[in-house]
Amino acid sequence: MLGKLFLVPTPIGNLKDITVRALEVLKDVDLIAAEDTRQSLKLLNHYEIKKPLVSYHKHNEQFKSSDLIGKLKDGKSIALVTDAGTPGISDPGSVIVRSCIDEGIDFEVLPGATAITTALVHSGLDTTAFIFKGFLPRENKQRKEIIEDLLNRKETIIFYEAPHRLKATLEFLKDSFGNRKISICRELTKIHEEILRLTLLDAVGYYNDKEPRGEYVLVLDGKSEDEIQSEKQEEWKDISIEEHIIKYINNGLTKKEAIKMVAKERNLSKSNIYKYSLNIN
Repeated sequence: MLGKLFLVPTPIGNLKDITVRALEVLKDVDLIAAEDTRQSLKLLNHYEIKKPLVSYHKHNEQFKSSDLIGKLKDGKSIALVTDAGTPGISDPGSVIVRSCIDEGIDFEVLPGATAITTALVHSGLDTTAFIFKGFLPRENKQRKEIIEDLLNRKETIIFYEAPHRLKATLEFLKDSFGNRKISICRELTKIHEEILRLTLLDAVGYYNDKEPRGEYVLVLDGKSEDEIQSEKQEEWKDISIEEHIIKYINNGLTKKEAIKMVAKERNLSKSNIYKYSLNIN
């Protein structure tokens, strides 16, 4: 009989932020695979859980996945934990999940603590839709590619960042996005938790004479409707209404659709715009 894998979220700071179900699973499994066995041992000792521990981190994930799959095939039940939060979210976990799917091995993902939603709600920014990007790449070319994809998105954008890279990242975001709103969430759920809600320009200034410490989640405002409309106005402010209509027709819209779009963008009535279309074939 095949065993079962459990992906178990662990607290992101406060040891009390663990579910009853997570504790039950950790007590019941045969083995616990941990990103850092020393870190996980603190949690297990706190709840008086004694189980065999093996390391499973980003540097051995490929090799260890095969080893754990073998144990699951032998009928062992295994819990996978990371240092904090949910396995597979900017932490090891996705490789063994894919292996379980390929091998037809049952696995279960428990709900629990995650820094993403905690920071998002703290930010006060739009929570109806968001994009999570984790840690930005170190390479400037890769960073720019990601940012280019995000520049025109309306969704709130979430990043993780390390303290030694925070200042450079804030400068990079300011240069890329302009002076948008940002929430900087530091040491979430821990004793020194700090939530800053400011603009990117103010954020850069705040850390000019301050050394960042701890773990950070950055929640950046998406592109506003005002910003989008302003950019559209820049596109057509120097062209006539007739040229504006033709531009949309050349982009594949019907004359009727083009009139509607121009009326919306110029905040004029469709009847007003229609008369400028009479000479357009």
